[in-house]
Amino acid sequence: MFGIGIYIKDSMEAVKLYTAAFGLELGYHVLTPDGGGYYHSELMKDGKEAFSVVEASEQAAGNPIELGHTFDTRERLERAFALLKEGGRVVLDISELPWSPCAARVTDRFGVNWYLTLPQHRPPEDFQP
Repeated sequence: MFGIGIYIKDSMEAVKLYTAAFGLELGYHVLTPDGGGYYHSELMKDGKEAFSVVEASEQAAGNPIELGHTFDTRERLERAFALLKEGGRVVLDISELPWSPCAARVTDRFGVNWYLTLPQHRPPEDFQP
């Protein structure tokens, strides 16, 4: 399964725009520690995730779009990560996230941003990034 993530400054305003423009609903989301943006947000259409919007860091530059792929095994994720990082740049080494038991982010040698994950889950309601 593939997905799309958009890393953008002023993610809260972007979510308002995209929900209005495309008839989407804000689904599961976590605010950044300062409450000024989305650490992770899912925009939904007919109960299915259309794409996610994340607050970009000050250092973020270039292509704000990130393609995601969900793997069925850690071994397949690790293999893809090893191939994609050759000549590329690791953004997040393989690790556990509040919503994924195993995930990684990498920009490949062609400048394409990738989010690799195992099937995701919801963190506890009291989760704070």
